[in-house]
Amino acid sequence: MEYINLGKAGVKVSRICLGTAFRANLFKSNFDEAACIRVIERAIDQGINFIDTANFYSYGRSEEVLGKALRGKRDDIILVTKVRSPVRDNPGPNDIGLSRFHILREVERSLKRLQTDHIDVYLAHHFDDSTHIDETLRALDDLVRSGKVRYIGCCNFSAWRVCEALWQSDVLNLNAFACVQNQYSLLSREEIEPDLLPVCRKYGLGVMVYSPLAIGLLSGKFSHGQPPPANTAWADNAHYHQFMTAQAQAIVDALTEIGAAHGKTPGQVALAWVLDHPEITSIITGPDTIEQLDETLGALGWTMNRVERSQLDALSQFTTSARIS
Repeated sequence: MEYINLGKAGVKVSRICLGTAFRANLFKSNFDEAACIRVIERAIDQGINFIDTANFYSYGRSEEVLGKALRGKRDDIILVTKVRSPVRDNPGPNDIGLSRFHILREVERSLKRLQTDHIDVYLAHHFDDSTHIDETLRALDDLVRSGKVRYIGCCNFSAWRVCEALWQSDVLNLNAFACVQNQYSLLSREEIEPDLLPVCRKYGLGVMVYSPLAIGLLSGKFSHGQPPPANTAWADNAHYHQFMTAQAQAIVDALTEIGAAHGKTPGQVALAWVLDHPEITSIITGPDTIEQLDETLGALGWTMNRVERSQLDALSQFTTSARIS
């Protein structure tokens, strides 16, 4: 496993971060908890020390499963969870947002589900237009000062929102964001490349990215002009053909060609392309099985050459303005 500092923070995290939304499992009524725990245990055995969840994922079920899986292993894990999204269907007025009320209530619920006394990285899941950023930052700062949280950050914030938060933290002498988390892949470059990555370079923020395989579209299992395979996240998605375009197919074809030259799968090449960016700290992958996890690990330990990187850069220039996730 490869490790790197989380931005300018001293803590070191694995280049692969295990995402534990378990989309294909936890959202089902008959979910297999034991299968989820096996994936988590396998990830830890392979050296992954960075694990991501959120109170929103199946309304706390992900945190509960992760808490069970981390019994006896918690001290060596950099644990990430989030706050802001609704915590139940038909949420009440304070069941969502980044108010002091919501943050301080939900952190206690997350700690209980995770069976821990602290959260290593606590992220604001989305921006909250109804709450002034000062209130959010003061609440998060209180959590750091109390020891319940080690580092704070944000998820899905635009570059200017991140700058605003950093400025306010500086003015108010508060603990500042240590990292950001946003979508990034060969099919979704425009969200962070023009503005957010330069901000992160300037201020030393760690960058976690999710959907690095575009929810499987870059795995080589999907083809332009063909229906999505059954039992995949895209099987019943009406927007599938909006994303699996001819240009996306050209990217997948290039990934397949490059992978063949290195003994790698298209997905492993797509992940390696993301990791090849110096601003990227860690990629969040959400394997539902041990086999998927093991394939993800194959993205480490090798690099593509400059010609191959340039080919993928050229093919993937801002292919779509829509969000994949």
